[in-house]
Amino acid sequence: MILAVDCGNTHTKIGCIDNGKVIDPVIRLETNRKKTMYEYASDIDRILSLTHLKDTPVDGVIISCVVPPLADVLSGALKLVTGKNAILVGAGVKSGIRIQIDDPGTIASNLVCAAVGVKHLYDLPAIIINMGTATTITVVNREGTYIGGTIMPGVTLSMDALTSGTSLLPSIDVAAPRKIICTQTIDAMKAGIIYGSAGALDGILDRFIKELDHPSPTIIATGGIAHVITRHTKHKIILDEDLLLKGLWYIWCLNQEKHKR
Repeated sequence: MILAVDCGNTHTKIGCIDNGKVIDPVIRLETNRKKTMYEYASDIDRILSLTHLKDTPVDGVIISCVVPPLADVLSGALKLVTGKNAILVGAGVKSGIRIQIDDPGTIASNLVCAAVGVKHLYDLPAIIINMGTATTITVVNREGTYIGGTIMPGVTLSMDALTSGTSLLPSIDVAAPRKIICTQTIDAMKAGIIYGSAGALDGILDRFIKELDHPSPTIIATGGIAHVITRHTKHKIILDEDLLLKGLWYIWCLNQEKHKR
């Protein structure tokens, strides 16, 4: 069994994976740039102690981190908890996927992990929607090559901008109202964010499909808010909340001999 860690700008997911299968529960922590290695180690160890996973032997650790200051912090914390040196996805780590963009060194590790997961698990070509702090829509072509994508503000980021930039609009939760033509301010905000986000996805997907010249690519969505938005899109979208963790498993398998301690 390995520990796979997906550190995003807002949340950090930690999943145990055994022979390619993600084991429940998947732990979600707030990403906190101010926490020290020992604070993260304490949090992770305490949460694992509340599950059946604490006493299961860990064969390895792999991390995807898009918050550079936390990469070493998390690596050190997980070494304290597991005794294992973590593989940190990035330069020098094999991914098994070709990156065909202008500067492959600039690609975020979470996009690589998602692409690897899709390449192994789904029919290609595939479009990947990752709905986090930012929403990324990326493509793995039929040859299994990552060829690029689009980035737009995430749902919660858009909501935060709306409420912080206006004097009279309240903070709200992201949940679909009963109708699209709303008669209350809060419902109108919810409708704008949710249906606007769904419409934006549909518009980009239409353009991606046209550019790919493929009538029915596989479309997969992941990320904490994805299940709220994708149910309102016109395109058929597969929801895979653990896609990045699965991608981390395949990358770990590819690199375990090199990084074995």
